[in-house]
Amino acid sequence: MVFSSLFFLCVFLPVNIILYYAVNNNTYRNVILIVSSLVFYAWGEPVWILVLILSGFFNYFIGTSIEKNRENGKGKGIVSLAIIANLFILGFFKYFGFFVENLNTLTGIDIPIIDIGLPIGISFYTFKSISYIVDVYRGEVKAEKSPFEFLLYVSLFHHLVAGPIVRYKDVEENIKKRAISFNAFNNGVERFIIGLGKKVIIANQANEFSKVFLDMNYSSLPVLGAWAGILLFAIEIYFDFSGYSDMAIGLGKMYGFHYKENFNYPYIAKSATEFWRRWHISLTSFFKDYVYIPLGGNRKFHIRNMLIVWLLTGLWHGASWNFVIWGLYFFVLLVIEKYLLFKIEKKIPKIIWRLYFVVIILVGWVFFYHSSLSDAIQFLGIMFGAGASSFSSSEVEIFLNSYIIFIGIALIGCTPFIKSIFQRIKGHMEKKQIGVYSVDQIVKSIVNTAIFIMSIIMLVGQSYSPFLYFKF
Repeated sequence: MVFSSLFFLCVFLPVNIILYYAVNNNTYRNVILIVSSLVFYAWGEPVWILVLILSGFFNYFIGTSIEKNRENGKGKGIVSLAIIANLFILGFFKYFGFFVENLNTLTGIDIPIIDIGLPIGISFYTFKSISYIVDVYRGEVKAEKSPFEFLLYVSLFHHLVAGPIVRYKDVEENIKKRAISFNAFNNGVERFIIGLGKKVIIANQANEFSKVFLDMNYSSLPVLGAWAGILLFAIEIYFDFSGYSDMAIGLGKMYGFHYKENFNYPYIAKSATEFWRRWHISLTSFFKDYVYIPLGGNRKFHIRNMLIVWLLTGLWHGASWNFVIWGLYFFVLLVIEKYLLFKIEKKIPKIIWRLYFVVIILVGWVFFYHSSLSDAIQFLGIMFGAGASSFSSSEVEIFLNSYIIFIGIALIGCTPFIKSIFQRIKGHMEKKQIGVYSVDQIVKSIVNTAIFIMSIIMLVGQSYSPFLYFKF
């Protein structure tokens, strides 16, 4: 099921909220959330719901076993075997075909490639489970005593299929006991609507517009068309994924959960290093805390540790060489920045830093978008003039003239500019009253209602459009 679907918005969510608030008991509310989360997952992936449930109960029992054996020396072996088991399941579903395909290529043998299918969200709930068992082993959290409360943590539909990667220690108190207030619920609704608008109004439109160039025969693609296409894809993936995170965070607030931020305006960064402090924060922090630092971090074998992390980051996104190249691309950039560019940072004008960032991030998205490495290389060549039909064309110019306002608004939306404007307006208006409501509250209600209505209208006319990160 998709957050940005009419069924979810008009049926599933309202019914679920009514049932949730109809009872005033945390245990019953947890039962409602577990059942509704499993229905949510089974709606689109009924065949894989057993994998989710088995993963939940397996890691629950592993957690209790680790806590019992932490002091007698067996805990390390248990946690190691548990991590291997979790990664084996993830690898079987996500990388088996990729492994066999490359083995066939290297050896010349012909092992049949079985299309197993990929359970939606398996990367996310596997990483959540790994973070939990490692934290139990480290003594940072106590093992969950209730298998059903742990299943709630693993399966909660807010962040089940596309993250963020929520750690157990961040929501343990919310699972046990939740404080619910009208203000929190209202803030959650506002945040959810913002995410819905990002997805439906901007990301889905950017997807349609980018196809004009990215689906074109590259032999007739001009330079400007290539840049426009990958820029629109960059807009799409940001508003798609950050929109999903906003909706997940908003849903959490509506139900009494509090999730950490997953995006912090990544496109205002000036370097790849800064970008990854702002983009998909939960994934970056996962690899930092559970891979990079245990390997030695900055203390020893620093470059080796970075290489492993970025190789894994690329592979996490998909079983394809383009994702491996994408991860290694950022590894190279981060090494260059750390050992060269940051040492001469003050000598480089800010405008050069900004141009540098725009170029490197768009080049990176080329590898991310293309499933074929040869197509990615061809597209990159066109971006820089090699193999391009021309610099521009009448079709590109007509398109840009027609949709320049959309692109401009989307680019402004990638910055804190609109948020800062609303904060300034709020500062002036929140003291002014119209009846019992402040002008600020009234303006927010009007804006949110307009975004919601516009999103619903656009959804009626749009075809099914899942979030990009569903496939990861």
